[in-house]
Amino acid sequence: MTLTLVDGLIIGLYLLVVVAIGVALRRRTRTSEDFFLSGRSIPAWVAGLAFMSANMGAQEVVGMAASGAKYGLATSHFYWVGAIPAMVFLGLFMMPLYYGSRARSVPEYLKLRFDEKTRLLNAATFAFMTVISSGISMYAMGLLLNLLLGWPFDLSIWLWAGVVLLYVFMGGLTSGIYNEVLQFFLIVFGFAPLVILGLIDIGGWSGLMASLADVSLQRGYPADAFTTVWRHTGSAATSPLGVDWFGISMGLGFVLSFGYWCTDFLLIQRAMAAHSLSAARQAPIIAAIPKLLFPALVILPGMIAIGLTHRTGGLSFPLKPDGSLNYDLAMPLMLARYLPAGLLGLGITALMASFMSGMAGNVTAFNTVWTYDLYQAHIKPNASDKHYLNVGRIATVAGVLLSIAAAYLAARFNNIMDLLQLVFAFVNAPLFATFLLGMFWQRTTGHGAFFGLLMGTVGAALHHGLTIPQHAIPGIKGGWLSIVHTYPSEMAQNFSTAIVAWTVCFFVTILISLVTVPRQADQLKGLVYSLTERGYEKPATWYLNPALLAPLVLIAALALNLTFW
Repeated sequence: MTLTLVDGLIIGLYLLVVVAIGVALRRRTRTSEDFFLSGRSIPAWVAGLAFMSANMGAQEVVGMAASGAKYGLATSHFYWVGAIPAMVFLGLFMMPLYYGSRARSVPEYLKLRFDEKTRLLNAATFAFMTVISSGISMYAMGLLLNLLLGWPFDLSIWLWAGVVLLYVFMGGLTSGIYNEVLQFFLIVFGFAPLVILGLIDIGGWSGLMASLADVSLQRGYPADAFTTVWRHTGSAATSPLGVDWFGISMGLGFVLSFGYWCTDFLLIQRAMAAHSLSAARQAPIIAAIPKLLFPALVILPGMIAIGLTHRTGGLSFPLKPDGSLNYDLAMPLMLARYLPAGLLGLGITALMASFMSGMAGNVTAFNTVWTYDLYQAHIKPNASDKHYLNVGRIATVAGVLLSIAAAYLAARFNNIMDLLQLVFAFVNAPLFATFLLGMFWQRTTGHGAFFGLLMGTVGAALHHGLTIPQHAIPGIKGGWLSIVHTYPSEMAQNFSTAIVAWTVCFFVTILISLVTVPRQADQLKGLVYSLTERGYEKPATWYLNPALLAPLVLIAALALNLTFW
């Protein structure tokens, strides 16, 4: 794939704009609250689009296209079941507590609700995961640009990391948020032509269904398994995901989904930056509206790509060293096939924007948690505001450098991505049980929360160590203690691990809370839902009222599930 002068100008213009945004916002960044929380001044629609964009890193754009090629339309479960209900729940019930408590981060909310040790545990694990996740996104970007354009891996890593560092260092979270809004529109306009041209080439939806029927039958599934979402989930054997309806509903739709969307500070930070409680509640629900339609932009290209492998003159996927298809190249193959000069530059820019938005989201979350929850809480608690602002900028540089190191680590160990997903399942799943009890059960204690989190993680580790997916070798994939159960797929194992982690944390937290002393009710006002006033301010316009938007979004998600049942 070769870029023309027009393509290069488009990419260059994008880089100038993102840096210019950081330069322009530097003068408005005078306090630590400006740097870490945008002075709580962001409009609802901007916070909502940034909330959406911060999630669109390498795993979203490249990973979902790859999953579309591998699993078909069943990948949309990660949106219509594994995202929308949780985003609505966050906006309606959890943002009033996050925002109303005036906590500056998710770990700080845990400190206010429980105690310092629970905050420290969450802050340390979150800081570690953001650095590793950012590094993996950078590694994927460097590898992709090397394969697509022949750019040196090292140059790609350092150049794009430097751009992100520049605009976050100067403008803080505000710069990150407004760049994420720009990146959102770039991703939409960059990938929409790809989908349209691909559908025309394959013969529209009916042509795609016919091609995917061949793919599905070849893999031993019913003919329509790749173009439906629920119809064949009665058994894991007939589902392309290798997971039945219960695993999808409970493992993904409840535990993993709510554990990610409702507790991950990377996302919640965008809503916390909103100018009012009403806007903070609106942000995740506004984000859910484009989220409903994003399968058409990121999953459909992968489905078209695998469908074209069964057409004369279609696509041919490269093979991995183990002989399996390299699904990760679904989106790049589509870009190379359909986008001419100019549009190719826009498509590549959209791809870069997705990597940069994911990385910037991780860096801004890292510098906030490091400064407030680790440095201020445990190293230097009574310094000036200017001192914490400077520490935040230093933490931004450190976060980017650590991410670069993590990118090289990912390049050396090809199983580190599997390890990261495993860590997320271990940590995020029990964390949601902690938040659920802490926000909605007044009796929950700090000791219950802390030891519930620990035991939930231990329970997940034991389950993983005693189970293994089919055709896997004991080790990183599981079975490192003994093999007492074999799952039909790795995804089925991950969903079950998450269910175990959540269940153990939930019941251990309840048991320990019942035998330890809870805090007084007057200390929990604004931190527990039943003790918090719910006379929320009204939004400026009636159609942005979360009580109206939320059911409409849920009805739309239900309609999509039924349409493609």
